[in-house]
Amino acid sequence: MTDRDQAAPSRLARRLGLFDAVVIGLGSMIGAGVFAAVGPAARAAGSGLLIGMAIAAVVAYCNATSSAQLAALYPQSGGTYVYGRERLRPFWGYLAGWGFVVGKTASCAAMALTFGAYAWPEGRRPLAVAAVVALTAVNYLGVRKTAWLTRAIVAVVLAALTAVVVGSLGGGQSSTSDLGSITAGGWSGILESGGLLFFAFAGYARIATMGEEVVDPARTIPRAIPIALGITLLVYATVAVSALLAAGPGALADSAAPLATAVRAGSLDWLAPAVRIGGTVAALGVLLSLIVGVSRTVFAMAANGDLPGALDAVHPRHHVPHRAEVAVGVAVATLVLVADLRGAIGFSSFAVLAYYAIANAAAWTLPLEQRRWPRLLSALGIVGCIVLAFALPTGSVVAGVAVLALGAGVWFVRAAIRSSRR
Repeated sequence: MTDRDQAAPSRLARRLGLFDAVVIGLGSMIGAGVFAAVGPAARAAGSGLLIGMAIAAVVAYCNATSSAQLAALYPQSGGTYVYGRERLRPFWGYLAGWGFVVGKTASCAAMALTFGAYAWPEGRRPLAVAAVVALTAVNYLGVRKTAWLTRAIVAVVLAALTAVVVGSLGGGQSSTSDLGSITAGGWSGILESGGLLFFAFAGYARIATMGEEVVDPARTIPRAIPIALGITLLVYATVAVSALLAAGPGALADSAAPLATAVRAGSLDWLAPAVRIGGTVAALGVLLSLIVGVSRTVFAMAANGDLPGALDAVHPRHHVPHRAEVAVGVAVATLVLVADLRGAIGFSSFAVLAYYAIANAAAWTLPLEQRRWPRLLSALGIVGCIVLAFALPTGSVVAGVAVLALGAGVWFVRAAIRSSRR
């Protein structure tokens, strides 16, 4: 890698070091899967969700290595939108960006509604909108403030998950007999659980999408992504095993708050409020990081003419893409008010898996001297993304294919119009 690559100019302020980048990655991942996806995964595969989690982690690792080496070469905001344009064709970069923006906007709304439901079920929509407005304001004031708030959120969530493990195992009620057959859901159920749980691992790319704001990105990003992913996997596996031993897969599958159910099954009810607080803060933390990632991709797409040019603007004082952040905040708040997005996890997973399939394809094209990991991992990532995407519930697959097809149609229509004007 040349000195020019390592010192690529940035229009945004480079303020995030390794610790900040890892914390933002943890804030993007820890919480969403444990508090939101464990129940649906248990419904799909029973105790086989542990196999699904392992599969999701392998696919996520492959995606992480592809994203990390691409981010080192292209330390710009936009993630796979940039990589697809540079390594494949502009169409593939656009399709990745389209899938990311649409899928993650739905994820933002789902996390906002989750926050509202945990914090105040009767007024979840107004509270969700308030959360979106508040976090958009935090991002608007500068990414450094975002990093500090994320540190606090990660600390609270880790404390809550520790309470889950203690509550599940400390009451003396846990038993391996609660696990049941690990293959009861069959391989279709296990793969479906893997696709649902992948939603929880996808946050590591938030680091890559912030390439223009990381100090020494060629060194920092490739180190931060695997560290954040490894810590998250360890936390997820510990919590999932504890919950299964305490409550069994059936109780988790039937519960809207599976970790609270696990604590009650462990006979330490006094820890349940800590779990509720943890679920609330976890949703808030994921929402914060999602808004950051989506706004950076919108910013990059606008800079290349794939979204309205007005969104390609940097605030002169705070050095953030303020118009893109406001646009994303408005879109998410609107969805929160008008849509029921309980099924958004499956749709988002499909779109994000498509996004990472393109990232792996882009990494596959790297020559030997630019590779940090074997090409086999990129190939495994492509196959894994496709398998998990089409193992998701049918409704999610149909919606995902339709949205990607719509985006592709917009691209080709615009290309035809441009060609006719020449």
